[in-house]
Order: sequence, then C-alpha cells, then structure tokens
Amino acid sequence: MKRLFITLPILLLGITTIACPVCEKQQPKILKGITHGTGPQSNWDFVIIAFVVVLVIATLFFSLKFLFKPGEKSEQHIKNLFIN
Repeated sequence: MKRLFITLPILLLGITTIACPVCEKQQPKILKGITHGTGPQSNWDFVIIAFVVVLVIATLFFSLKFLFKPGEKSEQHIKNLFIN
C-alpha cells in the first residue's frame, strides 16, 4: 500500500509532463514537450497567463502571511472563540 502511494504520483506526473509528437510540433519553442494541444493562439495568451501567475503568487504570499501572522490582537476577535 505504501509503495502505491509513492508510485502513483510519480507516474501521474510523468504522464502529464510528456507531450505527444503531434502536439509537440504545434507548440511554440518555449512550450515544446510540456503541454498538449495547439498552444497559445496569440501573444494575449501569454499576457493572460502571466497575469494569472502573478495573481496566484500574490494570493499564496498573502495567505501564508496572514496564516502565520494574522495581526489581530483584540481579545474580542472571533478567532479567540476557537483558540480558547
């Protein structure tokens, strides 16, 4: 069972990171061998992807920041209902 939990993610990651030869020909140079499908249709696709990457990184940063240092010091804050 332990071996299954280790092997399954490795196999799934390996399958998703290898593009088929037909898709590889349709991809731009930067994405060859990574994704399936026709690839970006215009430069706007790269702009959208860059915006989403920045948004995800900002969300991750602030979620971790507020998780470790919430900044609330009030005794009446709702979090104290769960802590106490």
